[in-house]
Amino acid sequence: MSNLIKISKLNKSFEGIKKINVLKSISYNFKKGKIYSLIGPSGSGKSTLLNLLSLIDRPTLGSIIFENKKINYNDTNENDILRANKIGIIYQQDNLLPDFTSLENIYLAALAGGNNEKIAFNKAKDLLKKVGLINRSDHYPSQLSGGEKQRISIARAVVNNPQVILADEPTGSLDLQTAKEIFRLLKNQINKERLIIFATHNRFFANKADCLLEITNGSIKTINARV
Repeated sequence: MSNLIKISKLNKSFEGIKKINVLKSISYNFKKGKIYSLIGPSGSGKSTLLNLLSLIDRPTLGSIIFENKKINYNDTNENDILRANKIGIIYQQDNLLPDFTSLENIYLAALAGGNNEKIAFNKAKDLLKKVGLINRSDHYPSQLSGGEKQRISIARAVVNNPQVILADEPTGSLDLQTAKEIFRLLKNQINKERLIIFATHNRFFANKADCLLEITNGSIKTINARV
């Protein structure tokens, strides 16, 4: 099975009154067709790693290879295009645009991926149906429940058929039953050409991944694996 993302000796430090080394020379290969969970205490670097993988942030040292091509962090335009087309991101606090409807939030993401207006609209409408919220098309985020907003977030993340889905505590702010529904929807997005990585504090969901990775003291280790 081929590797989709390879990270090599990845370091991330933050400068302040005192230098904080969050990630310390971590290396790992992420494979297509698998779902990975990241666990670890608050501040361990789960979100930091996801930000690096999403190309939102850049490492202090080390490299990320995506589809056998090393990421050049100085080429922000190319990285923006790669993120828009090949990486879907789901946040704990949904990050939906508050002044746009459910349909528009997904539609705008489709436009960012290079689709024309008609195709973008049809994709957004189709995904709303698939996540069971076509009746919420004209509702704004403030009019949606937490679970509904996360369904919209998942639809927005997959609208451009990304190869990678990154989710940072996607069920963290939800009640257990809603969290189970959202996790089921997330896991259903996996296919043989796609990779999903999600961070969580919940062992119940973490153990349902193909591979559970723990980040502690800036290092990463495999807890269990079915890869």
